[in-house]
Amino acid sequence: MRSSILKWLVLSATVVIGLIVIVQVFWLTKVYSFEKKQFNTNVVKSLRGVFEDLEMNDDPSLTLQQLIHNPEDDYFLFKADTIPEKDSLTHYLRKEFADFDVLTDVKLGAFNSVLKKYVYEEYIPTAASRYDITPVSGLPVFTGEYDHILLYFPHRSLYILGEMNFWIISSVALSLALIGLATSLFYFYRQKFLAEVQKDFVNNFTHEFKTPLAVIKIAGDVIGQEDIVKKPERLKRYASIIQNQTNHLQNQVEKLLKSASAQNKKLPIDKQTLNPAFLIEQALNKLQPLIEQRHAIVELKVDSYETFIQGDESHLELAVVNLLENALKYSNSPHIVVEAGREDSDYFISVKDNGIGIEKKYIKNIFKKFYRVPTGDVHDVKGFGLGLNFVKRIVDGHDGKVRVHSIPGIGTEFRLLIPFQ
Repeated sequence: MRSSILKWLVLSATVVIGLIVIVQVFWLTKVYSFEKKQFNTNVVKSLRGVFEDLEMNDDPSLTLQQLIHNPEDDYFLFKADTIPEKDSLTHYLRKEFADFDVLTDVKLGAFNSVLKKYVYEEYIPTAASRYDITPVSGLPVFTGEYDHILLYFPHRSLYILGEMNFWIISSVALSLALIGLATSLFYFYRQKFLAEVQKDFVNNFTHEFKTPLAVIKIAGDVIGQEDIVKKPERLKRYASIIQNQTNHLQNQVEKLLKSASAQNKKLPIDKQTLNPAFLIEQALNKLQPLIEQRHAIVELKVDSYETFIQGDESHLELAVVNLLENALKYSNSPHIVVEAGREDSDYFISVKDNGIGIEKKYIKNIFKKFYRVPTGDVHDVKGFGLGLNFVKRIVDGHDGKVRVHSIPGIGTEFRLLIPFQ
């Protein structure tokens, strides 16, 4: 299974897992809301029993909705034409709460509308209460228009959550299992992707080294012939072939070694004063055999040879060489324009080509290690996908930027911006 297909499967599974977790949270919220309503109902039923037991109201026509109010979530207030004795009220509240499973602690206060104060207050723990006894302190006054009994449940929310323990624990366990599954799928995808990258790298490595080695072997066999000394032009040509292929292999090995040594650390940049125009000419000279082989046209446009910057000459030269190599490789009839000069507070080096270009969707990945843009009908382009990654690391090491502008079928421009210091 290719990583692209696996990527969408992992993404789809992660979305489904995320939706399940959201549904779990929503469901728990609904259960909590239901438990809260059930608690309120049980309290009202308990208070109705207290009314009947103590005959606290003189008007039988009043409904429970008229007698009992819920001014805030944790408070219940009910009218009392006759305020009962504290011990009697406490006794019957304990009895009714036990009958209707209201098993949490409560503070009560009897308010006298004439005195405008609570004539007594009491804290009632329950046998099943899991909370420390809380001392009674001043209860709020919600209304002073009539006598009433105020009940305050200080641990109401915790009690309701405690009643939901099984559902909460099971939901959290399921959510953690789903999150763990999503994480495992992500790491599985990552390992699959890395395995494919490794496979592609081995294939590229084999392709990159197989042809030069075969050419070197053939050229070596020709040079080893006894009559080769009688043909100096042929000897020179095959010796040149061996030299070029050896240089090519050496450059590729150098890229691999530098990339491996700098994989988990910042490139060691040794900044010195250098002439960037001269550096560009050096890079072009090194690639001159390849330029001639590809019959390429190269234009050099430098605004001044008197400009100097601070940078690592060997690394910057390697960056320019990599860009030039790509410009030569990805075009049938290369026409390259190399420009350099000032751009605000930076010095820019631009390499434009007339190659196959890069589609916009690939540009964000071109600086990743081992990544290679699909080349369509161009099948002879060699490389490991290390060049642009190394260019980016070099420019980053100089605190610079790389800008890419490309039009498929027209060409590509890479612009390196190195700040003046």
